[in-house]
Amino acid sequence: MDGAHKEVALSEHGWGPGDRDGREGLGRAGPPEPGDTVWRLRSRACWQEAAELLRPTAEGDPAVALGRAELLIEQCLFTAAHWTQAEQALRLAEAVATSTEQRAAAACARGFLAYVASVLGAHDRLDEAQAALGRTSALLPPDAPGRPLLDFRRGLVAENLLRDRTAAWIAYRRAHDGAGERGDELLRSYTWRHLAALAQAAGDHERAREGFDASLRLREQLGFTVGVAPALAALAEVSEPGEAARLRAEATRLVQALGGVPVWLARQLGAARTPGTPPDGRIGREPRGSIS
Repeated sequence: MDGAHKEVALSEHGWGPGDRDGREGLGRAGPPEPGDTVWRLRSRACWQEAAELLRPTAEGDPAVALGRAELLIEQCLFTAAHWTQAEQALRLAEAVATSTEQRAAAACARGFLAYVASVLGAHDRLDEAQAALGRTSALLPPDAPGRPLLDFRRGLVAENLLRDRTAAWIAYRRAHDGAGERGDELLRSYTWRHLAALAQAAGDHERAREGFDASLRLREQLGFTVGVAPALAALAEVSEPGEAARLRAEATRLVQALGGVPVWLARQLGAARTPGTPPDGRIGREPRGSIS
């Protein structure tokens, strides 16, 4: 992406390693502040600290406002809590958006928050998720940079809320190819994971293992520490018993080191007591399959 371009790139989780200010693509070189610091905090489950770094400029910069909202939505995904804070940050991003691209990005984040709340929160927000992602699609040209992320999030809704694996596979495949063309390796770590989960559900363990292994390697290479434990646990599901036990033990140690997140994986592994959730959110149901 041209460094002079002033629109935020739609990325699965906002700031990535090398981003200078949230406007450049994953892996671009730049000064260590603020993007690299935000990435380091975020990757270690320190979403509150990362969001606080962005707070002073969020009201005056749509890109920063969106990046901050995405961080706090990701916090909801991993903690099943802090819904009100994410909602407030997203409303700000929606309010300060001025261009079509910014409005599309905010709508995509709105759809993702509604999806996460439907899977882990107290309410079913499927209609809201579908409407917001449909609005994103209407705003984005077919070749827009935000299409891979939109396709991925549509796949999440299809897989986990609509239970339509065929539609999910089509959406994930488009997202996977688009992320590859744009060099978004973090998003590809997610698309690999979900394509692998669908292969596993279909009984193709060889393809599932290939995808889970690719997802794990990408997350380790990127330093996305908070996402490594889910990748380890997923790979364990298609590994031989001895290897599976080793992978689960490693995932358990990592979840414990990060204070019990992701909370849904901590429950599955018995890794740590799930942290208490504030009154604005809770785990509404046990997630089935890969939720992120």
